[in-house]
Amino acid sequence: MSGVCGCCGALRPRYKRLVDNIFPEDPEDGLVKANMEKLTFYALSAPEKLDRIGAYLSERLSRDVARHRYGYVCIAMEALDQLLMACHCQSINLFVESFLKMVRKLLESDKPSLQILGTNSFVKFANIEEDTPSYHRSYDFFVSRFSEMCHSGYEDPDIRTKIRMAGIKGLQGVVRKTVNDELQANIWDPQHMDKIVPSLLFNLQSGERTESRSPSPLQASEKEKESPVELTERCFRELLGRAAYGNIKNAVTPVLMHLDNHSLWEGKTFAVCCFKIIMYSIQSQHSHLVIQQLLGHLDANSKNSATVRAGIVEVLLEAAAIAASGSVGPTVLEVFNTLLRQLRLSVDYELTVSYDGSTNIGTKIIKAHEERQLQEAVIRTIGSFANTLPTYQRSEVMLFIMGKIPVPGIHLTLPSSDSGPEGTRMIQVMLLKSLVQVTAGFQTTNILTALPSSFLEPLLSFSLTEDPEVRLLVLQILLSLIDRHENRPKFANMSSISDISVLKLKVDKCSRQDNLFMKKHGQQLYRHIYLGCKEESSGREHYETLFALLGLLSVELANEEVVVDLIRLALALQDLALSTDEALPVYNRCAVHALVAAYLNLICQLTTVPAFCQHIHEVIEVRQKESPYLLPEAVFVDSPKLHSSLDKVEGSVLFLQSKITESLGGSGYNTERLATPYVPQYTDEDRLSKRKSIGETISLQVEVESRNSPEKEERTPAEEITFETLKNAIVDSVGMEEQERERRRQVVEKFQKAPFEEIAAHCGARATQLQSKLNQIFEITIRPPPSPSGTISSGYGQSQSRSVPIYEMKFPDLCVY
Repeated sequence: MSGVCGCCGALRPRYKRLVDNIFPEDPEDGLVKANMEKLTFYALSAPEKLDRIGAYLSERLSRDVARHRYGYVCIAMEALDQLLMACHCQSINLFVESFLKMVRKLLESDKPSLQILGTNSFVKFANIEEDTPSYHRSYDFFVSRFSEMCHSGYEDPDIRTKIRMAGIKGLQGVVRKTVNDELQANIWDPQHMDKIVPSLLFNLQSGERTESRSPSPLQASEKEKESPVELTERCFRELLGRAAYGNIKNAVTPVLMHLDNHSLWEGKTFAVCCFKIIMYSIQSQHSHLVIQQLLGHLDANSKNSATVRAGIVEVLLEAAAIAASGSVGPTVLEVFNTLLRQLRLSVDYELTVSYDGSTNIGTKIIKAHEERQLQEAVIRTIGSFANTLPTYQRSEVMLFIMGKIPVPGIHLTLPSSDSGPEGTRMIQVMLLKSLVQVTAGFQTTNILTALPSSFLEPLLSFSLTEDPEVRLLVLQILLSLIDRHENRPKFANMSSISDISVLKLKVDKCSRQDNLFMKKHGQQLYRHIYLGCKEESSGREHYETLFALLGLLSVELANEEVVVDLIRLALALQDLALSTDEALPVYNRCAVHALVAAYLNLICQLTTVPAFCQHIHEVIEVRQKESPYLLPEAVFVDSPKLHSSLDKVEGSVLFLQSKITESLGGSGYNTERLATPYVPQYTDEDRLSKRKSIGETISLQVEVESRNSPEKEERTPAEEITFETLKNAIVDSVGMEEQERERRRQVVEKFQKAPFEEIAAHCGARATQLQSKLNQIFEITIRPPPSPSGTISSGYGQSQSRSVPIYEMKFPDLCVY
């Protein structure tokens, strides 16, 4: 019987005998290396047998798995791995099919050890670069199975960690094998990304990591012991690093969905960590695609809770900082339009306490403090995006935001809001805060481009409102735009120091553009500074900011003419504080006196005219002894020391225009201009902008002044401009155009068809009419002038002028030279 078996064994194909010989009698002994070398040599010598070798190994492995002979299973997989590494012939595809079939068999097993064994073999296979393409190979099963292993809930924590790490490695292998092979199924398809990305994020989240450790992928070797989180991050970075332009959306969308489904926006930490990894891993030229997806997701969550929206905005803030100049991309204004729209919606939600605009509280309770936090986050994000832009684009953004603000007396382009006037005012404040962020750190060499009329005029109109917060924001914006040498912090503390060299001010010669700007807008700036000091609601911050503005104008934009105007303005402010007609509170009057003292102390040292400096310092010394409440050191403190009455402020404690004019006249300054008191010119803009709230500007009225009586100013009733009047004006203008067109047609038709005699008679009548008019003009001009001696009376009680030769006329002495 044994002889028959031996005879039958000798008749078996050689490849089967070689395969059988690699298995020892005891699985513990491991693979028979000598016989494995023979099998490998045979496979290389007869590559057409490779597919049969693979099929037979697969058959044996399936039988061993079914019989729970796991030692032989490991030997079979080791043999398969060695054959894969050694053989790269054209028939490798058929062998790979058998190999993947065996890996699939192991992954389907319930034993963790077999799953890990199959995964390791697949990873080795994934690192092999095949010479021949494969048209029919599918990895769908592996994507699904490895993703499932990433979510393993095995009871033993150590085994659970090993299974999850095996799943992560398997997904990494699938990506490596398919991402660059156009013949394979597209791994970037949503059906695959929706499994791979959430699996990676699940393991990334479990590590409780607060932030990404470095912007570059970790360089740890696979042999090094890694935690699931470290391995996941490395795999996630590799996946994103391989993403091309058209695949970014499919890679990022599952991230957004995962954060939504697991409510991870509210915590912010994990969401920020994920997008830091994304922004550092993708190619820099694709950064704006991620930003656009985040903006679109923010719009899609417009009616979600404030904490969710704030989380998305916070991620946008971090992503913009990482992406730098590439974060905004080609659609610059669209980015800011989306953020401004979210700002407006948040204000509406806060005031209406509803997401649908009604005042009834729905199922979602809106918390005002959460909306405020969201608004602040949006404003910071706008500033972060603006900081990535070049100067010319930032100027466009400034104009764009200004166009969204309802400007008093000029235009009201903001979309209608259900929150009423208070909501409109809040939007105004929020957008001005956004402008503060956009202009922060703004540097430009040409002030004319930084502050064009289309931006400056509507901005200054806000400084005339009675809302102190709005006026302060306007001043901060002006400071940011005018400060080009970082002098602003040096004016933070208002004082009357005797030596300003300790401030280390950077003073540069004014350029031609600076001179043009001040010639064009200087008087406008002076007037708004004067009116800002005149406001009763101005506080300490307002006066300190006004001082900084005066200081920056003196350092950044001042020539001799500007210096003269600024000194005149300071003296006018002193007169304002002395005047009892304005009824300013005591604090405001003291603050204006202190502001004037601090500024004249600054400008006198900048001009370096000894007589001017001497007068200013003498007045300051007198004030320090007799009236300290007129100096900034006593006024601009937490507990200001004020005097009960300022009626006796006179004499040596005041800056005298005559002495200043005399001292500066010897240094070449325009004394005539210095001797002329500064008087601000009030315009229609002042009356239109002087509103207690922005809500009052909604019903805009145009007042027409009558200046006929010099004693008393009389005004005609206000003419209200409504939609109907504008509509009628447009209709009337259209009607007039139609009438003019018809009249011209009739004239042309008349000259074409009328007989010659009729045309000649018409022209003759016009000539006669012209001649009569000329005769009247000649009669008036040729008539002799009336006599100074009076008129002579003619008959019928009428008076008749008497002609007198010019040499006989008697003229008043004042008319004779």
